[in-house]
Amino acid sequence: MMRRDLRLLVVTHVAHYHDGHRWSAYGPYAREMELWAPLFAEVVVAAPARDGAPPADCLPIDAPNVRLASQPETGGSTFGAKLAQLLVLPWSMLKLATAMARADVIHVRCPGNLGLLGAVLAPLFARRRIAKYAGQWSAYPGEPRSVRMQRAVLRSAWWGAPVLVYGRDEADPEHVIGFFTSILADAQVACAAETARARSPRDGLRLLYVGRLSREKNVDVLLAATARLGTADGIALTIVGDGPMRAELERQAISLQIADHVRFTGALDYESVLDHYAAADVVVLPSTTEGWPKSLTEGMAFGACCIGPDRGIVPRMLADGRGFCTPPRDVRALAGLLARLHRAPGERLAVGRRASAWATQFTRERFAESIHAVVARTCDHRREPSLVEATHV
Repeated sequence: MMRRDLRLLVVTHVAHYHDGHRWSAYGPYAREMELWAPLFAEVVVAAPARDGAPPADCLPIDAPNVRLASQPETGGSTFGAKLAQLLVLPWSMLKLATAMARADVIHVRCPGNLGLLGAVLAPLFARRRIAKYAGQWSAYPGEPRSVRMQRAVLRSAWWGAPVLVYGRDEADPEHVIGFFTSILADAQVACAAETARARSPRDGLRLLYVGRLSREKNVDVLLAATARLGTADGIALTIVGDGPMRAELERQAISLQIADHVRFTGALDYESVLDHYAAADVVVLPSTTEGWPKSLTEGMAFGACCIGPDRGIVPRMLADGRGFCTPPRDVRALAGLLARLHRAPGERLAVGRRASAWATQFTRERFAESIHAVVARTCDHRREPSLVEATHV
């Protein structure tokens, strides 16, 4: 289905980079935009735009009908940053309203500063609109007030249009739809399942973290928990990703005297990341908050035993013996669980196989069909049978 008569406007805080030839953005988002783009005649992205080479975790948006409508870039938690946001607000509203006035369908992506503004303004401009809330849909301690505001707006009758979320609650209004995401293609999932079946119990403990190295990811907690295991042979931690905390985390590994057991790879291409999942015994994601954690579903697909935070949708994903949850920033709990799994390779194997059987349903192709169904429902004013409900967690 391609709506040759419709123009889609995407509102997102994700920074887009132009190197003189093409636009690039954060990898999973870029791949998702390639699924939305073929469904419309034109896709205009209202987002911050930067010139120059993109960071290593970005990918080019391979869709010829996508163009940028540059928006003011704001953010930060300091008083100065908040004041700057307030001063630029009228200009931001004007720029976004101008883009919305030319759109047939509006897709707002939250949470984020532009997402909040888009959720408030979009009902004034478009009857056909879709929101995606890519963060943790349930409340969590210490969350910013702006995040609570965005969820409230999207739940309200003011928005009153489909909202795609990770982990729908029974109390949510009908227009809130449980959703998922994936960039694992069918062929990659088949390879992952074969890897899971071929695993056998082995000594040692190969730990893996995949993600951004930022404060809310709590990689420092993982390092501290790993240090409590000691420096026995066979214990190794690989940290895949980059971010503002990398130098500090590398210094922490040295101070904990585990630097010889920890490897920082930096950002890697996707195929290389998949190789790390295949080699890992345990994938750990110790974040404070998560939406749909791709590193967990991908690790699960490869049969790795996964550990995540006891928040958001993660406990549902890892339920029924598919993995383990620990409270964020609880070094003692995480270290105790790692020690247990170190002693029990058979348990790791059984958990990983259950996880793989569940996770391999979430493929890029099914994700594309789910987006197709939501677009058809929104643009054609009918409710088609949808994989959205079929894959609700």
